[in-house]
Amino acid sequence: MDGVICHTNPFHSQAFRQFFEKRELFPTEEDFMLHMYGKNNGYILSHFLRRTIEGQELLDLEDEKESLFRLIYKEQVDPIPGFLEFFHALRKAGFKTGVATSAPFANLELIAGKLDLFPHLESALASEHVSKHKPDPEVYLKTAQNLSLDPSQCIVFEDSFSGVSAAKNAGMKVVGVLSSHTVDELPVCDLYIENYLGLEVAKIQHLLNAKDSLIQ
Repeated sequence: MDGVICHTNPFHSQAFRQFFEKRELFPTEEDFMLHMYGKNNGYILSHFLRRTIEGQELLDLEDEKESLFRLIYKEQVDPIPGFLEFFHALRKAGFKTGVATSAPFANLELIAGKLDLFPHLESALASEHVSKHKPDPEVYLKTAQNLSLDPSQCIVFEDSFSGVSAAKNAGMKVVGVLSSHTVDELPVCDLYIENYLGLEVAKIQHLLNAKDSLIQ
């Protein structure tokens, strides 16, 4: 979802900056690039607070930060260019679709709700629905089950190193969305896009059917 449906990273940065400033911590953008984007909150909080954050404390701190994010972002929800047109073209062509995010379900409710995606999803999984986070493939394997598809029949759109790794670990093909990282900063994907403008469903179908990676 983050960086794939909407370019939310700048707003997560704002929320984390406010969260950490209350604790007299001032991470740089480089710190966020290395230790925030594409990571789960357990890792992020443990890294920046320099101790293991888990259990109820993790739930409480995560809720504080994500509430800040939703407050900042609720009037800013804006899909990556071409996403909605491409998404509905997939649906019209008979593709099943699902969202598999490391974010809390409340964030998914905000974004998918604003964009009216829920009526068009066969699966919607968030951090509460898994015990292991990306790069573990659990969220993608559960999504494949919800779609009643073998992992080999699935294509994942991802923007982060851990997300691409999770998809590949699940045995799925991956489209790298270059909203947050460059090609060189991601594991090898089967296709790369800057946004969804001009992306045709036929290209995705060809990718599904192809035996080799790196469709041009």
